[in-house]
Amino acid sequence: MSKRTVLSTLALVLLGAATPTMAQDRRPEYGPSVTIATAKMAAAGALAECQKNNWNVAIAVVDTHGFLVYFERMENTQYASMDIAIGKARSAATYRRPTRAFADVINKGGPATATLPGVFASPGGLPLTVDGKVTGAVGVSGVIADQDEQCARAGLEAAK
Repeated sequence: MSKRTVLSTLALVLLGAATPTMAQDRRPEYGPSVTIATAKMAAAGALAECQKNNWNVAIAVVDTHGFLVYFERMENTQYASMDIAIGKARSAATYRRPTRAFADVINKGGPATATLPGVFASPGGLPLTVDGKVTGAVGVSGVIADQDEQCARAGLEAAK
């Protein structure tokens, strides 16, 4: 093999290795962590949506590091939902994306997303943002995933 062929092959390999990095989506930057007052507003909004629909859920609000800032659960919520709500919130905050994104990748047969640490591949975890920066996240669990996400979205709206 000539030196030119080796260099051309090397250039193609390096270009191919760089492409996934360049194609990565741009997630928002982190901002200051959510305050307790905002966390309570988010939880109240999610709670109101769930009460309106007679859904028993657990609601967690975490800061940018995934640490719990506020938690609430409704009467008769299944026990597993407490940990799941916190997990969804942590996943949304630390990966700066809705937890639905992980479920979508897995359902499309994408890379081994489920093996990433702290991933909850079920809708219901949404990042809280202020001025386009992630300040924390809301996680809801207790009903079907789309309903969890509906309640979490109501929490985001209430926290604006």
